[in-house]
Amino acid sequence: MPLFDYQCKECGEVFELMVRFSEANQAQICPKCESKNTQRQLSIVASFKVASSSSSNSSSCGTQGGYT
Repeated sequence: MPLFDYQCKECGEVFELMVRFSEANQAQICPKCESKNTQRQLSIVASFKVASSSSSNSSSCGTQGGYT
């Protein structure tokens, strides 16, 4: 199951929950104040690129390896 970010509209708490895709847009219970007045937030996803040591390609589009 994927992680989704939510924010409570009552207390402002931001929290993550593992929920099914089919339940992701439903209101979830806030772990701080137990309100159901919550909203799913947009998540930022980081991807990791592993550089190959045998590559001799010198690209001017950033460094090899690291977060993109």
